[in-house]
Amino acid sequence: MHRRATTLAIIAAIITLGQTMSIGQAREASGAREAKRPISAATYVCPPCGLECDNRTFDKPGACPVCGMKLVEKESIKTVAILMFDHVQIIDYSGPWEVFGEAGFKVFTVADGVAPITTVFGQKVTPDYSFENSPRADILLVPGGGVGNASNNSKLIKWIQDNAKESTYVMSVCTGAFLLAKAGLLDGLTATTVRGGIDRLAEAAPKTTVVYDQRYVDNGKIITTAGLSSGIDGAFHLLSKIVGEGDAERTALGMEYRWDPQSTYARAALPDRYLPDFSAIDGKILSTSGDMDKWEVRAVVWAPDSVAGIIDSISKQIAAATPHTRSAPKVGERTGTPESAEIRWTLTDEKGRNWNGSAVAQPAPGEKGRFIVVVKLSRA
Repeated sequence: MHRRATTLAIIAAIITLGQTMSIGQAREASGAREAKRPISAATYVCPPCGLECDNRTFDKPGACPVCGMKLVEKESIKTVAILMFDHVQIIDYSGPWEVFGEAGFKVFTVADGVAPITTVFGQKVTPDYSFENSPRADILLVPGGGVGNASNNSKLIKWIQDNAKESTYVMSVCTGAFLLAKAGLLDGLTATTVRGGIDRLAEAAPKTTVVYDQRYVDNGKIITTAGLSSGIDGAFHLLSKIVGEGDAERTALGMEYRWDPQSTYARAALPDRYLPDFSAIDGKILSTSGDMDKWEVRAVVWAPDSVAGIIDSISKQIAAATPHTRSAPKVGERTGTPESAEIRWTLTDEKGRNWNGSAVAQPAPGEKGRFIVVVKLSRA
C-alpha cells in the first residue's frame, strides 16, 4: 500500500508540472510536499477535576491555568468504572476513587438505573450511567458493603461479567469479592476479602483459594483487596502497575497518605484471629494492642458478676469455640484467689504455629460489681 501511494504521488507530480521533470525530480518534489504536511500534534487536557477546565484542550504540556494540575495527553487518560448499588460501603469506592482521581484517571459510576443510590451510611449518590449505556472502562472497580441484594441481581452480575471481559483490570474491595465470585471470576484464583468475610468467602467460592494474611491479592488482571481502607492500598498497587511506582508514590504524597508497598499488614492476620468472640461475657473493651506475634485485650466486665464466673466462662469458650486451630486448645486449671484469678491455655493454629494464652480477672478499683479482664495471646 505504501509503495502504491508513493508511485501515485510521483505520477501526480509529473502531471502537475507538465512532465517537464524526470522521475527522480518528481520523487524529490513529492517528498518535499510530504515533508511540508503538518504532523498531528498531541492534545493535552487537564485531568478531570470537576471545574470548567475539564472541557479545555491545550497544544502543549504544562500546568492547567485554571486549577494548576499537570496536563496530560488526552489519549493517555485511563478510565475507571465503579459499580454502585444500595448499601455500598462509602470508603470502598471513595478511597480508590481519590487515588485514581488524583492520578488523573477519569472515574465514573454505574448502577442498575440512574436513580440515586443510598450507601451503607445513608449518603446519596447519583450514578453517571446505567447498565444499558455505560461505556467501556480500563479498570472495573467492584466495592463491597451490603452485597446481599446485589449478589441476587442477575442483571448486575451479568454486567460485571460482560464488562470484566472488556476491562484491562478488575479490582474488588472488601465484600465486593463475593460479587466477583458470583460472577465466576475468582474460579481457580487466589483471593481475599474483609476479615469477617474470609470464612464465608471460602464457602461461597469453593474453587477459589481464600487467604487471610494479605492486604490485597494480585492475580494479574483480577485484584481482590481486604476490607475498607485496604482498597486504597490496592488502588495504589494497581496505579503503580500502570504508571510506575514513582508516579504512584508522588500521588500518595500529594494525598498526604503513607503508602508502603512493602507492608505486610493484614487485619485478618492479627492474633485475635485465634480468640473466640466471648459472647457469654458482657462488658466493654478498654484497649487492644499488639502485632502479628502478640495480642492483648483489656476490658471492663460486669457479667458474669464474679472473678470465678468470668474465668470459668472464658475457659469454656476457649475450649469449645477457638477458631482456626488444628485441634482443641489445651486449657489449664483456674488459679489464684476469689479476688484475682487466672487461666492459661496453649493452641496450635492452622499453619502449625504454637501460641500461649492467658486471661486474668480482678475487681475494678472503685467500681462495685465490675471487673478488669486482661486477655493475652503470644507466639510460643
